[in-house]
Parts: sequence; C-alpha cells; structure tokens
Amino acid sequence: MLAPSLEDIADIGSSALARLPQQFIENISEIIIQVVDFLDDETCSELDVDSPYEILGLYSGVDMTSSSVLDQPDGPDVIFLFRRPILDCWSEGDDSLADIITHVLVHEIGHHFGLSDEAMEIIEDAALSQTNTLN
Repeated sequence: MLAPSLEDIADIGSSALARLPQQFIENISEIIIQVVDFLDDETCSELDVDSPYEILGLYSGVDMTSSSVLDQPDGPDVIFLFRRPILDCWSEGDDSLADIITHVLVHEIGHHFGLSDEAMEIIEDAALSQTNTLN
C-alpha cells in the first residue's frame, strides 16, 4: 500500500474544509492551503523546533485580531499541512487520516481568527461529528 500523496492530503483537506461551519470558512477565501512534506529548516529554527516531525501544520500570516486595514500585506496568509508528520501521527494512533487533517486545519484556521483553544475544539467537534455521520 502506498502512502497518501501530497495531492491525496490536499483532497482530504478540501473535504474537511467543506464540513466546517459556513461562517468559519466564509472568511478564509484569501488563505492559501499548501501541502508540503515537512516544515523547512529555517522555520524549524525560528520556532525552536528540534525535528520537522513535531509540527503537523502551521499558520503563516497576520491573525485577524492583530491586522489593521492600514497594514500593507507581505503576501497571502498560508496554512501549511505537513504530510510526513501527519502520516506518522496517523500510523501511530487510532484517529482516521481525515480526522487528523480536520484537526490540523481547524487549529491553524483558528490561529488566523485569533480563536481560543476552547473555541477551536467546539468547531472541530462539530466538523468531526459531520464526518462520523457520513461514514
């Protein structure tokens, strides 16, 4: 059996996004979701991360609570999904690959909105309950 590809992870991510509450996804149309194998070495150093396997996803941008209409954007906000760490997490646990990807997306989108961990958990639970009713 072959491991899911970058494209497979992106497809699962797109399906996960479609299950999120509408008001949550309405305001992320400008965010790019990019799937790569690992966090790059430079960002690992900046985040003081010992191994790129420690990070499943990353939000890169200015969250909505910190941005101003007067700010000049440096570029688009990006959510990175890191394929290899996600696959390791999947192979080592009981959660489905879709559940893990949903968790990572909700968490990183939550950073964009400046949400608390509690708010992210409520949104994730709602998205996962939709996933489980579809299976």
